[in-house]
Amino acid sequence: MAIRSVREMEAAAREEIDNISPAEAQRRVAEEGAVIVDIRDVRELQKLGVIPGAMHSPRGMLEFWIDPESPYHKPEFAEDREFIFH
Repeated sequence: MAIRSVREMEAAAREEIDNISPAEAQRRVAEEGAVIVDIRDVRELQKLGVIPGAMHSPRGMLEFWIDPESPYHKPEFAEDREFIFH
């Protein structure tokens, strides 16, 4: 199996995700109950501030917190809601 470059992996990921504007994210939170999940490092949050009402999940733990089989699973991720990752 060939190793893919970062650019190739990024292009593949972009085909699978929707990019939305901050205004659209705010609308989905207000009108549809979506949850913003801030995946920035704690140092970034301290330096740049937090998004009011957002849930924080460190990027390195995201898959563990989402996976219901993981001992680190967070029940918030089992809710039937849209999650907007920032």
